[in-house]
Formats: sequence, structure tokens, C-alpha cells
Amino acid sequence: MALPNSILMRLCSAKASATSPMWPMVLAAVALSGCALGLPASHVPMQASAQWHAPLPHQGQLVQMRDWWKAQQDPLLLDLLDAAQDASPSVAQAAARLQSARANQAAARAALLPRVDGSLGASRSLTQPLMPVATSASTTLQATWEIDVVGANRVANDAANAQVQSGQAQWHDARVAVAAEVANNYFALLACRRLVSIAQRDAASRQETARLTELLLGAGLVREGDFALARASAAESRSRQSQQSAQCDVALKGLVALTAWDESALQQRLPQVQSEATELPSFAVAEIPAQTISQRPDVFAAERDVVVASAAVGSAQAQQWPRLSLSGSIGGLRYSASGTDADMTTWSLGPLALSVPLFDAGQRAANVDLAQANYAQSVVAYRAKVRGAVREVEESLVNLQSVQSRSVDATLALSGYARAMELTGLRYQQGVASLVELEDSRRAALAAESALASLQLERQRAWVALYRACGGGWDAQAARSTVVPPVALVAP
Repeated sequence: MALPNSILMRLCSAKASATSPMWPMVLAAVALSGCALGLPASHVPMQASAQWHAPLPHQGQLVQMRDWWKAQQDPLLLDLLDAAQDASPSVAQAAARLQSARANQAAARAALLPRVDGSLGASRSLTQPLMPVATSASTTLQATWEIDVVGANRVANDAANAQVQSGQAQWHDARVAVAAEVANNYFALLACRRLVSIAQRDAASRQETARLTELLLGAGLVREGDFALARASAAESRSRQSQQSAQCDVALKGLVALTAWDESALQQRLPQVQSEATELPSFAVAEIPAQTISQRPDVFAAERDVVVASAAVGSAQAQQWPRLSLSGSIGGLRYSASGTDADMTTWSLGPLALSVPLFDAGQRAANVDLAQANYAQSVVAYRAKVRGAVREVEESLVNLQSVQSRSVDATLALSGYARAMELTGLRYQQGVASLVELEDSRRAALAAESALASLQLERQRAWVALYRACGGGWDAQAARSTVVPPVALVAP
């Protein structure tokens, strides 16, 4: 990199002749300006596969990922997501780290420019008897500048910009993680309330069976063992209902902890128990894995870490080179005494100081080796993050496909078991079927209905996992091109 011509002109205009002591330093600056730092590659190949090996969920009406939560048309869920963003400590910590990176970016940018300090002074004094009172006023401007001859400050500025971009990505990743956690807890709570409803209906049915069996026992129409079985079955169903209710209470309190909402207010806003889970809208997944993986904020942050590590190698190398700094000042003084005014202006250019590292017992070389080792670790971590991201998306796609294929069979199974229980009940009333057969058919129907409810919850969680694995609508290209404030980032 060459020293700017404007700097050379200013140095040469400082009345520095060929015999001036400043002239050798000017020549040294010109020589150093041809040096460049040997930075390792700041961008490494992603090494993502060419295609997905799991079926893509391109079905139904597709929506953009950033609009996915709104497309579900659940106002309560949106309010819970907003509340969780405000209450989450991980989001607050990520925002604080982003602000710290912005401050570091401002400091790195300032190092590229000269530093100017000003001072004002005034005094009024009587120094000797019988002498007039003297008044003086002075102004001074002093500038210092470390000339970035080898590009160390520019490398530091690039690293600071990368840290800000990484901080933006990590902030968004924290928000996506919180949104996914809230959604999973919300869907789990709704599914739990549905299972409680199933358990309540089953407990009421078994209790009625026990009551009728007790009447039949008194009439001598059934054996005592049948009544014992009916009573045990009713007690078992009540126990299962109590356990399921406790799980719902735990899920509710977990949602309260995530959102910082009042528990009573949340209970009032919870929807009534639905017969089945809401079908979540689909969003498109890119055909090429690299396009999807590059939209993950954690992968983008790992990529920026490689840039920062590369810049750290350059900063360590720069400590092995001489450093050149230039300072100057200009001042004005106005002196007034006995009606006499005097204006004096002073200025200076220099010193032009060259600092040369001579001996440090290998400390600077060791710092370069350390930075290079950290860079190698960042590259390994980035590629591992890419492989992990591909795995998470693939697993989410497989789980989603599995749930969707099982849903049809689970619905058919529930319909068949419900019909079998109905027919067994009619046969029991006619005295053809035994109580044991009736209880077996009831337990099968209950298991089928519970399995379908659990499967629908699994499908919802699979969509949330896929949303999380695809980055939640993060726009990596926008993060590279602009630095936007946190409030302008796309909400998860």
C-alpha cells in the first residue's frame, strides 16, 4: 500500500531539506508504505452439500419465513412472542454485546484519523509593583496522527465492522431461539389442555361404568371381580387426569416465566380446548443447502469470526513493523499591558517519530503464532457450524416428513378404535360382551386419541424446529451491506 500523496506533500512542505533530520524518516515512511500484512484468507469455502437428502415441505400455501408467525393468525401467540423478547435475558445480553461491538467499531474508525485537541486560556496578572496590569489570552490546537503505513489500523477497522455484523447476527439468533422456545411451550400447553379434556371424558365414562357395574353386582348379574376391575379402571383414569393437569400447570408456569406475564391474565386469554391442533402454514426451503445455511445467523456469525481472526493475525504482524507518528500544533497569544497590544502566533510540525521494535525475546513472534492458531480454530469452528446446520435442517425435514406420513394412519386408527369401542359398548349392553372387552376397547380408543394429539404436537414442534434450523428469516446479504440499528432488524 502506498503512502498518500497528500501526506508526502505536507511532509515535504515542512521546510525539510535534504539535510534535515526529518528527511530520513520521510524516506522510511515511503519504504514502509510498500509493505503489506500477510493476512490469511478472511473467507473460507462453506463446504455444504449440493442438495438436500430429505424431502422438502413444499406443500399448501407458502409464506415468507419472516411472516410465518403472523400467518398463523394467533394474536395471543404474537403477544407472547413480543413479551418474551422484552423479558429474555439472553436477548438483552446479545443486545449489550452488540452495543459493545458498536463502541469498538467507533474507536477503530477513529484510529484512522488524526486526533485534534484544543485549549483556551486567559489570565490577568500584576507581576511587579508599579508595573501595569497585564492581560493575556491564548488558543492552541494540537494534532497527533499515527500514520497507518502497513495498514494495521485499517485491518482493525475491518475487524470491528465484522464484529458488529456478528453481533447483529447473534442478537437475531437469540431472538429466534426465544421465539422457538415460547412457541414450543405454547403449543405444548394447548396440547396438554386437549389431553386433559380427553382424560376428563375417559374418567367420566369409566366412573359411569363403575357405577352401573355396582348396581349390576347388587342385582347378582355380574361377578365381584368385574366390579373390582371397573372401580380400579376408574381410579386409574382419575390418577391419569390428575397427572395430566399437573403437567399443564407446569407448562403454564414455564410460559409465564418466559414472558413475565401475570398467570391469571394468561389463563384468561388461553383459547378454548380445540378438537385438534392448528395446521401451521408452510414456508419454502431453498433447493440448494448453501442458500439456506447462509441465512442462519449463527453460521453468519461464525463466518464473521473468521474475518476477525484473520484481522487479529494482521494486527499481531503489524506489531513487528516500525510505527510512524506525526504531530503538530498551532497557537495564538494576545498580550495587552499599558495600552499596548501584541498578537503572537506559533506553530510547529513534528516530531515525525519512527518507533522501531528491536528486541522483545520473541514475544511479538509468539503473538503472531497465537493469532494464527486462533484463526485455524475459527476456520474449524465455522466449518463445523456449517455441518451442524445442515444436519439440523435435514433432521427437521425428516421429522416433519415422518409426522406428516404418520398423521393419516393415526387418524384412521382413531376412527377405527372409536367405532370398535362404540360397537363393544352396544354388545356389552346386550350382555354379549364382557366388561373386560369394553375396558380394553375404551383404553385402545383413548390411546389412539392421545397418540393423535401427541402427533399433532410433534408436527407443530417439527415446523418450529425447521424454522429455527433455517435461521428464522435472517438476511445475511443485508447484514453484509449495511449496519442497521437493532430496532430495524427483521423480527423473528
